Amino acid sequence: MALNPNRYASATVDTAEFDAGLRSYMLRVYNYMALGVALTGAIVLFMAANPAIMVQVAVGPMKWVLFLGVLGMGWFAPRMITMQSNMGAQAFYWIYCALWGAMISPMVAYFLQTTEGTWDVARAFFITSGMFAGASFFGYVTKKDLSGFGRFFLMATIGLIIAMVVNIFVGSSMFSLGISALVVLVFAGMTAYETQMIKNMYAENLGHTAIGRYALFGALILYGSFITMFIHILSILGIMRSE
Repeated sequence: MALNPNRYASATVDTAEFDAGLRSYMLRVYNYMALGVALTGAIVLFMAANPAIMVQVAVGPMKWVLFLGVLGMGWFAPRMITMQSNMGAQAFYWIYCALWGAMISPMVAYFLQTTEGTWDVARAFFITSGMFAGASFFGYVTKKDLSGFGRFFLMATIGLIIAMVVNIFVGSSMFSLGISALVVLVFAGMTAYETQMIKNMYAENLGHTAIGRYALFGALILYGSFITMFIHILSILGIMRSE
C-alpha cells in the first residue's frame, strides 16, 4: 500500500509535523548508511596497508568466517528492532559494516595496486552513488506500491547466488560480466523497494519508542544494497578493462 500520512496521522500530529518527522527520520537513515560506508572504506584501507592480515582473509579460512558472519547478521538483521538496548543495535550495525569491509578488502586492494585500478574503484563508487541516489529517490517519491516486488527480488537474488556459485566452477569472464550486470539492476530495484518500505515503517510506527532502531535497520538494508552494487560495478569495470 502506498504511503498515506493522513492515514497514520493522529489528531495531535498534522500533515506538516508528520512530513517534518519523516524527513528527519530518513535523514537519520541515510546518515547512518553513509557512516557505515565510510567505516567500510576505512577498514578496506587499513587491510590494504597490512598485507599480512589481508592475506589471511583472502586465502585462509577466515574468509569463510567473514562470509558466514555477514550472511548470518544480514539474516537476523530484523531482530535489531526488537533489541532492548539501542547500544546493542548500534553495535550490531557497526560490526556488520566492519565485517563487510574486511571481506571485500582483498578485492578492492587488488584494484588499488595500479593507477588504472584505483580509477576503477573511484568510478565504481561514483557510479554506485549515482544509481543508488536515483533508485532511492524514486522509491521515496513514487506513489506506486512496490511491496509486490519483494518476492520477485528475493527469488532473483537466490537465482543470482546460484549462478555465481556455478560460475566458480565454470570460470567464464563473460558469464561473470552478465551476472554482475543483473545483480546491479536487481539491487537498484531493491533499493527503491527498500526505501519505500523504510518510509512506510516510519508511518506505521509513528511515536514508537523503537523508532531509532527502525532507522538503524533501514540503514543496514540500504547499506547492503549499496555495497553489493559497488562490488559488482567494480567487477564489471575490471572485466571490461581486462578484455
